[in-house]
Amino acid sequence: MNLDELTIIVPTKNEAHNISTFLCSLPSQAWLIVVDSSQDETLRIVLSRRPARTTVIRTDAGVTHARQAGADAARTPWLLFTDADIVFGPNYFTHIRRWQESVAVYGPKLSLDSYAGYYRWFARGQRLSQALGIPAASGSNLLVSRQVFESVGGFDLRLTCNEDSELAFRIRRRGFRVYYDPDLIVYEQDHRRLKRGAARKTLHSLVRCSLLYMGLMPAKWRQNDWGYWTTPAEC
Repeated sequence: MNLDELTIIVPTKNEAHNISTFLCSLPSQAWLIVVDSSQDETLRIVLSRRPARTTVIRTDAGVTHARQAGADAARTPWLLFTDADIVFGPNYFTHIRRWQESVAVYGPKLSLDSYAGYYRWFARGQRLSQALGIPAASGSNLLVSRQVFESVGGFDLRLTCNEDSELAFRIRRRGFRVYYDPDLIVYEQDHRRLKRGAARKTLHSLVRCSLLYMGLMPAKWRQNDWGYWTTPAEC
């Protein structure tokens, strides 16, 4: 895979404190689509720091609709879904080249500062889930062939969160291979949700993803994030 065949898609909402570091970790050859609903300086920073090969879409839609809007606007054969509060590992875009014959790949999200132990534990859980045949993909670090993404219908727009895992489940059920690559590392730089409780965040993901995987998620729950995107008062 050549990096000019790759579009990086990132939803942003008031990420001025994170976006510069994120942008610095991107290769100049790749395309970037920023789907922005910010009221802060995020968009100005993006346009000043990375004017080339960058498209901005302004919308007030939620994260699932934002990811879908970015995918719809992309024209490259590969889509890389991520978040503005991460940075890509130094060898990420070297390792990603080897996956040009696959259709969907995800990797771990680790931390270089706070909660490093939690992220290592979570990555082990991803590897175990993958070994059991259940892809535990994250929207922070998910590479998908655009052809396959379109063939399965893209994201489930009824979901307000866990849209990343549900997409991977659907790709797998359609008979495509979804791979886990421990070398495709991204690093989290904003731990706001973990500060609200690691157990709470983990239980939220486990319960919702289990219901989605088993096809037991009621329609009304798909449209309710159970407080996942509520901004903590101290932040």
